[in-house]
Amino acid sequence: MSTNKMVSALCYFSVFFAPLLLPIVVYFVVEDMEVKRHAKRSLVSHLIPAATIVLFISFAASPLLFGHWNEGSFLFGSGVVWLGFLVAGGVNLVVVIWNVIKGIQVIK
Repeated sequence: MSTNKMVSALCYFSVFFAPLLLPIVVYFVVEDMEVKRHAKRSLVSHLIPAATIVLFISFAASPLLFGHWNEGSFLFGSGVVWLGFLVAGGVNLVVVIWNVIKGIQVIK
């Protein structure tokens, strides 16, 4: 197995230990274009859960930030907050599974 394949797979598997750091370092350090492509794809896949969480937090906090918060606020109702947590958790799970699959595909 070549070192380039191992580094490419490690970029995908880094979702477990260094989600954003390792693909960025690999992208700027390694000169092989195929490894750079895998590093960029894994970086984008690692940014998706972060973007989902940021969007959920901004959506949930918008009534408080814009002065529309009251006791009966729809966004702070437990149903919508739990739905947001489920969506964010589902997105995170899909991204982790996708990264594991892509890492295994690169190794093969």
